[in-house]
Amino acid sequence: MTHGASLINTIAAALGLALIFGFVAVRLRLPALVGYLLAGVIIGPFTPGFVADANIAAQLAEIGVMLLMFGVGLHFSLDDLLAVRKIAVPGALVQIAAATVMGGLMSLAWGWSIGASMVFGLALSVASTVVLLRALDSLGLLDSYVGRIAVGWLVVEDLAMVLVLVLLPPLAEVLLDRQGAGGAGADVWRALGLTLLQVGAFVALMLVVGRRLFPWLLWQVTRTGSRELFTLCVVAAGVSIAFASAALFGVSFALGAFFAGMVMRESEYSHRAAQESLPLRDAFAVLFFVSVGMLFDPWVILERPLQVLAVVLVIVVGKSIAAASIVLLFRYPLGVALTVSASLAQIGEFSFILAGLGVSLGLLPPEGRNLVLAGALISIATNPLWFAMIAPVQRWLLQHSALAREFESRVDPMAELPMTTDARFLSRQVVLVGYGRVGRRIAAVLDQNEVPFVVADRNRELVEKLRAEGRAAVWGDAAEPSVLVQAHIARARVLAIATADAIDVHQMIATARTLNPAIQVVVRSHSEEQARILTQDEATVFLGEHELAQAMARDVVRRTAAVAAHA
Repeated sequence: MTHGASLINTIAAALGLALIFGFVAVRLRLPALVGYLLAGVIIGPFTPGFVADANIAAQLAEIGVMLLMFGVGLHFSLDDLLAVRKIAVPGALVQIAAATVMGGLMSLAWGWSIGASMVFGLALSVASTVVLLRALDSLGLLDSYVGRIAVGWLVVEDLAMVLVLVLLPPLAEVLLDRQGAGGAGADVWRALGLTLLQVGAFVALMLVVGRRLFPWLLWQVTRTGSRELFTLCVVAAGVSIAFASAALFGVSFALGAFFAGMVMRESEYSHRAAQESLPLRDAFAVLFFVSVGMLFDPWVILERPLQVLAVVLVIVVGKSIAAASIVLLFRYPLGVALTVSASLAQIGEFSFILAGLGVSLGLLPPEGRNLVLAGALISIATNPLWFAMIAPVQRWLLQHSALAREFESRVDPMAELPMTTDARFLSRQVVLVGYGRVGRRIAAVLDQNEVPFVVADRNRELVEKLRAEGRAAVWGDAAEPSVLVQAHIARARVLAIATADAIDVHQMIATARTLNPAIQVVVRSHSEEQARILTQDEATVFLGEHELAQAMARDVVRRTAAVAAHA
C-alpha cells in the first residue's frame, strides 16, 4: 500500500466508523465521544480486521490537538474566570492535588515508580472540557451561574495541565532518576530553568506582539471580502504558531495553539473566527479521539478488572467527593456542589495527551495509558447518568441526612440584607434578578432616575462586590421564596427578571405574586415559545430578537423619512 493510499484509507476508515459509532452513541443518549473512541478501538492493532496506519493517525492526532487547544484558547475568557475565581481557582487546584494523590498512591501500591505514579495521578485529575460543555449545554446550564463555576473550574484545570505539559519533559530526568551525581541533577534543574525562560519568552512575545499583530492580520484579510481567505487565515495562524512555538522556543504544540487562540480572541472578529474554523476543528478533533482509541487495548478490562474498577472509582467517586467538599466549604448550596461534582466525574482529552507524553518519555508504562483510556471510556459513558441523579440524590440526602439539611439551610451573611440597609431600598423598590450584561444596564438606568432597587443574584462574589459598593444585594436563587423575602418582594413595585438562566422564571413569578399580588413583572426572554408561556403569567416580556428588530426598523423608518424630507 502506498503512503498516499494509507493516508486516504486511514482518514476514510476513521471518519466513517466515527460517524457510525458516534450516531449510535447519541441514539443511546451517550456522548458522541464514546463512539469516536470505540471507532478507534475497532481499527486499532488490538482488534481483528482492518488496522489503520498508526503513524499517520498519530500525525493527524497532533493536528487535532493543535486545533483542539486553539479552540480552547479562542473561547478562553479571563473575565469569566475572574468572575468565579474565588471558588474556581482554589477548588480546581485542591481537587487536582487530591485526585493526583489518590491516583498516585494507588499506582504506588501496584509497584509503579514515583514518576509513573505522578503522571498517572495527574491524568486522572483533569476532566474533559469537551464533555463538560456539551453536557451543560444539553441541560441548559451553560449560561447559568453553576455552569460558569464548572467551566471556570475546568479552565483552571486546563491551564494547570498546560503548565504540566511544559514542565514534564525537563523533569523526566529527575523523575526517572537517570542521573545519580549532584552535578548531573544540577544540569537537569538548569534545563528546567531554561525551559521556563523559553516559555516565558514565548508567552511575552505572544502577549506583546501577537495580540496586536494577529487581530490586525485578521482585519486585513477581512477587508478582502473572501470567506475562504478568512478561514485559511484563522487555521493557518493556529497551526503555524503552534509549529513555530515548538521549533523556536521548544514549547509544546498544545501551548502554542492555546496562546494562538488567546491572541485571536483579542480581535473583534474572534466570534466569526470561532464559527468559521469550527467544522475543521471538529473534524480533526474526531480524528484525535479516534487515534486515542487506536492506542487502547480492550483486553485490559478483562486482564486487570480490579485496577480498572479502582481507576473508575477515583474518577467518579473520589474526584466528586473532593469537589463537593470544596464547594460546600465555600458555603455554596448542596445543589451547586452536586452539579459541579457530576461535571468533574470524567476525564478526557488532556488525560490522553498527558498519558501519551508520559509513555513517550518512559515515565508511564503502556498499561498505565490503557487504564487511563479505560477509565475515560467508562466515566464519559456514565457521565449523563450522574447528571440525571443530581435531583434524586439531593432529595434523598435532604430527607435522610441532618448534615445535608444543615448545609442546605445554613444562614450565609450574603443571603440576608444587612440591618443597616437604607430604608428606601425596602419599600416600593424594584427587585432586579440577575446582574449580568442586561441587569447592569437596567441598574444604570434606575440609578439615573433615582429608582431604588435590590439585586438578587446567584454569584456570591458579585453580591459581595455590590455590598462593598453600598448597593442593596442578596445572594441566592430567586426561585426560592426565602431569597425574594430577603429582597422585600412583599413591598416592591416591580420584579425585573434579567437573568439569562430563565429555567425557573415561572416559579419566581408565582412566588412573587403569592407574596405580593399587586407586583408588576418584567421578564427577559430568549425564545418566542418561552415568551408566549410567560405572557400567560401576565408578565411583560422582552424578547431579544424582537426588540432588536423593532429598534432597527424604527431607525430605518426615521432615516428613510429624513432622506425623503430633504429630497
